[in-house]
Amino acid sequence: MPSSKQVAFITGANRGIGLQTALELGRGGFAVVLGVRDRASAEPAVAQMRTDGVQAELVTYDAKRPETDAAVKAHLEVTYGRLDVLVNNAGVLHEDLAANDTSQVSQDVLRDTFEINLFAVVRLTQVLLPLIKKARAGRIVNMSSILGSLGLHAAERSPISGSKAFAYNASKAALNAFTVHLAAELRGTAVKVNSAHPGWVKTALGGPNALMEVADSAKTTVRLATLGTDGPTGGFFHDLDRLPW
Repeated sequence: MPSSKQVAFITGANRGIGLQTALELGRGGFAVVLGVRDRASAEPAVAQMRTDGVQAELVTYDAKRPETDAAVKAHLEVTYGRLDVLVNNAGVLHEDLAANDTSQVSQDVLRDTFEINLFAVVRLTQVLLPLIKKARAGRIVNMSSILGSLGLHAAERSPISGSKAFAYNASKAALNAFTVHLAAELRGTAVKVNSAHPGWVKTALGGPNALMEVADSAKTTVRLATLGTDGPTGGFFHDLDRLPW
């Protein structure tokens, strides 16, 4: 029988920001479904979450394998009957953020970055949207980055001027465009769509010099995932601050 709890599906949830998001949503009363490529490596974390009273489970999700999208939908539909929150967290970075190699970036790096950071997100969201529309208050959170802000990249004395990883930054700018367009399409419905910049976090992607600990990384994502009916849609946020596109 479908669960009466709100249910959230988080991609790339085996570690870092995705895992922290699942943990905090679970502590907030959600049934959390963690989309992971390697179930064995994520099982200990999920077991600990269950010990702590969180309703959590793993499903196989791989952004490079479109067939896993349909399998995720089938599982959510049978087990829960709907999806209240989708957090599109999975992403890749193949470049050195401190080196501007725009004129030399390879087609392979561009294609793989866009495949994971944009195309897979669009594809999965389209597959799961019918379930999200069944929720009383559906929420879609796209994990973006401040590095996707064209406004900040173009500004004089910009705080991100030294981070010109073209493929990654462009993929996040495109993801932000998806947020704007999908939110406009769904305006007037119970579904809200927003982009989140979690901050510079000490993860495998963010590196050891990042300023934010993983424990603090899910604040923006959780806030957008739990917005009330008067909350924004089609925005780009870090914590309570709206970021420029």
